[in-house]
Amino acid sequence: MVKKIFSGIVAGLLISIGGAVFLSCQDKVVGSVAFTIGLLGVCYYGANLYTGRIGYLFDKHDKDGLTDLVFGLIGNLIATTLCGLLLQSTKGEAAAPLCAAKLAQAPLETVIRGAFCGILVYVAVNLFRDKKTPLGILIGIPVFILSGFEHSIADAFYFAAAGDFSGKAIVFILLVVLGNSIGALAFDRLLFMAGLKKK
Repeated sequence: MVKKIFSGIVAGLLISIGGAVFLSCQDKVVGSVAFTIGLLGVCYYGANLYTGRIGYLFDKHDKDGLTDLVFGLIGNLIATTLCGLLLQSTKGEAAAPLCAAKLAQAPLETVIRGAFCGILVYVAVNLFRDKKTPLGILIGIPVFILSGFEHSIADAFYFAAAGDFSGKAIVFILLVVLGNSIGALAFDRLLFMAGLKKK
């Protein structure tokens, strides 16, 4: 359990670094490409990132698969919260308007944006895992950012950096987690039904 949580902390730290560099870039395209350092690190180290693993839940038919996800998510949120607080003085000003815009979304829109992000993260991780190429990460991650899709772990960092721990912010993160999960799991099953995945 401890190793799973610490693996989640590593993943959350890497995503927070990606989020920090995104907040530092005035050019969104440059920032979205730089953000990929987070998922590249996660994939190369094999760290436990919730959004990178939820799509494979049906591959494991035991409770270990679910506990991996839960402990990974806990670690992710611990790291993003701590990183956000540590960087609040330098990144808070950029994070605040970004978070305000996110909270202005309707709940269903947030879930939908999260679902499309879940698909793209699944594709990025799957191409890295099965095809041994980082291209899915280098292209897919900027695509989800520039499309305005929502990534729960990155969003947790942004809200922590903005110092927003309100009930509305927490509900927002939970809706994005739901959306990320729906998108990744649905795409995984779609691949399976199309005969493009063996199990």
